[in-house]
Amino acid sequence: QVQLVESGGALVQPGGSLRLSCAASRSISSIYLMAWYRQAPGKQRELVAAITSGGSTNYADSVKGRFAVSRDNVKNTVYLQMNSLKPEDTAVYYCNTQLGPTVYWGQGTQVTVSS
Repeated sequence: QVQLVESGGALVQPGGSLRLSCAASRSISSIYLMAWYRQAPGKQRELVAAITSGGSTNYADSVKGRFAVSRDNVKNTVYLQMNSLKPEDTAVYYCNTQLGPTVYWGQGTQVTVSS
């Protein structure tokens, strides 16, 4: 079992940057996959980025070259560095993982990109 708590969401201007954090309630060093999803109003939740315990990463095409996911297995935290933000990045961002058959989500953090 794990609890995930996201933070770092804010209102930012187009072209700006934010770093989201996802703090886990237990060690994540043995958790294979940690991921970030987002959900914009009226849209389905979508995968943004994922990182394996070995450091391999995967990104949605819409964020490649702008976002970077990382994990700190000592601090039990996963990060999402978001650069060159666009209005279409506006969404609630969720941290996600799966342990056995159980999928875990955080409560989400709001990112709004607007001038």
